[in-house]
Amino acid sequence: MVTEEDLRTVLAELHRLRTRVPQLTGALTAGVDGLVVAHDTPGVDPEGLAALTAAALGVAVRVTDATGNGALRELLVRGERGYVATYAAGRTAVLTLLAQDRVNVGRLHLEGRRAGARIGELLDAAEAVRPLPGTVPARTRGPGAPATAETRTATDS
Repeated sequence: MVTEEDLRTVLAELHRLRTRVPQLTGALTAGVDGLVVAHDTPGVDPEGLAALTAAALGVAVRVTDATGNGALRELLVRGERGYVATYAAGRTAVLTLLAQDRVNVGRLHLEGRRAGARIGELLDAAEAVRPLPGTVPARTRGPGAPATAETRTATDS
């Protein structure tokens, strides 16, 4: 179960990331379902960004599947005034970073991948404590209850 302390830890990681990469203008952690986990996105609607990230992930996953390039690891979009980079963060979450056009993209990737891994470890550990919605843990499933398997997401590492 994701506790308030876990959420504070994720938010602190987003703040540290923005300190390490000064050209970042925002950072968001969201579930692959498009729901916000934590955000530091001044001037940007976090719920809208999380929903758009989920939609972009859906397309990107289909592209990687169609091309045989394996599971999606990251997505980079460059606009006239900056970048949007999304990184896998464990099995069920992603890290989306907003950066100015003058950001060092190599540094962005290095820090984004590291932060995504740290956030993913934390959230995956928290999720392991509680079953996913709609599932019944195998050891407590009663007779006649349907067996359910944990579904792996496109952001699996």
